[in-house]
Amino acid sequence: MSQDYNSLYHESLDNPEGFWAEQAGAVDWDRPWDRVLDDSDAPFYRWFSGGQLNTCHNAVDRHVDAGRGEQDALVWDSPVTGQTRRYSYAELQDQVSRLAGVLRDLGVETGDRVIVYMPMVPEAAMAMLACARIGAIHSVVFGGFAGPELAKRIDDAEPRVILSASCGIEPSGMVDYKSLLDEALERSDHAVERCLILQREVHRCELDADRDLDWEAAMAEAAPAACVPVDANHPLYILYTSGTTGRPKGIVRDHGGHAVALLWTMRNIYGVAPGEVMFTASDVGWVVGHSYIVYGPLLNGSTTIIYEGKPIGTPDAGAFWRICETYGARALFTAPTALRAIKKEDPEGEFIRRYDLSKLRAFFLAGERSDPDSVRWADRHLGVPILDHWWQTETGWAIAGYPYGLEEMPVKIGTAGRPMPGYDVRVLDEEGEEMPRGELGNIVIRLPMPPGTMLTLWGNRERHRDGYLMRYPGHYLTGDSGVVDEDGYVHIMSRIDDVINVAGHRLSTGRLEEVLSDHPAVVEAAVFGVRDATKGQLPMGLVVPGSAFDGDDKALVAELVQRVREEVGPVAAFRQCVVVKRLPKTRSGKTLRGTMRSIANGEEWNMPATIDDPAVLDEIAGYLKR
Repeated sequence: MSQDYNSLYHESLDNPEGFWAEQAGAVDWDRPWDRVLDDSDAPFYRWFSGGQLNTCHNAVDRHVDAGRGEQDALVWDSPVTGQTRRYSYAELQDQVSRLAGVLRDLGVETGDRVIVYMPMVPEAAMAMLACARIGAIHSVVFGGFAGPELAKRIDDAEPRVILSASCGIEPSGMVDYKSLLDEALERSDHAVERCLILQREVHRCELDADRDLDWEAAMAEAAPAACVPVDANHPLYILYTSGTTGRPKGIVRDHGGHAVALLWTMRNIYGVAPGEVMFTASDVGWVVGHSYIVYGPLLNGSTTIIYEGKPIGTPDAGAFWRICETYGARALFTAPTALRAIKKEDPEGEFIRRYDLSKLRAFFLAGERSDPDSVRWADRHLGVPILDHWWQTETGWAIAGYPYGLEEMPVKIGTAGRPMPGYDVRVLDEEGEEMPRGELGNIVIRLPMPPGTMLTLWGNRERHRDGYLMRYPGHYLTGDSGVVDEDGYVHIMSRIDDVINVAGHRLSTGRLEEVLSDHPAVVEAAVFGVRDATKGQLPMGLVVPGSAFDGDDKALVAELVQRVREEVGPVAAFRQCVVVKRLPKTRSGKTLRGTMRSIANGEEWNMPATIDDPAVLDEIAGYLKR
């Protein structure tokens, strides 16, 4: 098979079964598949039907079996506690197999659900792998969720056991996980049988004698459990998407297609080889953490870093660069939000120059649109490719990006790169007609989706069909609007409901944000539509100036209004703009545009469960109500 991007991409669309069968040869199978692509239940496609394997075996045991047990598998670096730990593949195998034994002794069987509600500690990754080892289905709930939101996920997933910790540690102080867990268990209708609690020295908690077990004591008594082969389409995990309201929306991922796809991405997108180090600065509670803190690097036989800290403040804007130097990271992956925070604190890149980053080959961004100014800043100071890419919780890996491991494709700043193998990306209008290259529309993916993407929504197949597959039959609706340009690069402009209709003209909030962020005084911007009696909608902009800005807010707003007029045109009717100290975000770094839009339009709104700091939204509400 040819190894250049164009050949691989076209082969993946023209001969998907042959393409993915070849990639699946890199994975250990207990039983070969009967069908590579099973379309018997279309539009719910399945990959590698009839095949059996175990993800934990592929991520841990097979590397030990291959004689690489002494290599570092997982490194924990915690500036908030001042601790570090290293685990070789052999040590990780021992810890995971014994934790799987604890679960087995608690009655957890193949197909049972286990919720993991933990901070960024090694045991969180071990919990995920232990579930995979015995065929249990894990659901990691981000550790910052409050009791009511955790209770919703307990009722939806109906776990038999919950794995948690006494506390999490943030720069602002200790987070009492156990109290939040106890509140959730009181609120939930589903009765959880047992909880396994990791006691952290900074804060030890009281255990319920009838329900709770001490992690360390249980591990000391446990016998190791072997890997259990499961069907390729057996659920590996349920991951609830951020920002959902009402009943949580649980994305279900499989064992087989997931392992095949992530292993391919590690080498071909991220360019990380077995034995090399990948640093993904995210949280295991989000899909990026699932794919590229835990499963991707370990499936690849690489070394992964679990970082319990922040991009700034633990202790400074050099935190990421210290990690890269200390552990020799070859690839760094984080969110644009983190990059903007670092840039704001260190506009001249002084902290970057303090560290030896000679082993770093590429810097990857995903999670939201990367503003061009921040990308150019990173490119100027780091001297390595800065590669944006676009994907979703639903897809589990990049829809579009730069296949750095295959070839150094020309970078177009402001785009998400080109479609990755298996993703037939189209841009459609409201009636389902394909848009010409370069024109804005709704981005869809022609079915079938490639391996590793969502199987369905947990317990709600119809919601999967209605939400993703019905609007454009034969296609998956991404929910994003954008453009595919003449060179095939994908430009993600906004969520579909963030396209503003100004007097009949469809305007992308992403384009307006790009213009605002390009101003040298602005480090971050958010744009959303507000109702207008004459034009239908008008754009409202919020901008965060850099730390060095000491000018007049009104003068800055006037400059921004003129800049939009010059670069987008009078049609944008951009006149409403406010200078703010910070923007409200979810804990995964997404700006809460929808909530701000509701506030500005005088609509009812609720404080999002995923918000990072509620006080920020209160500040913004004060601005918007003036």
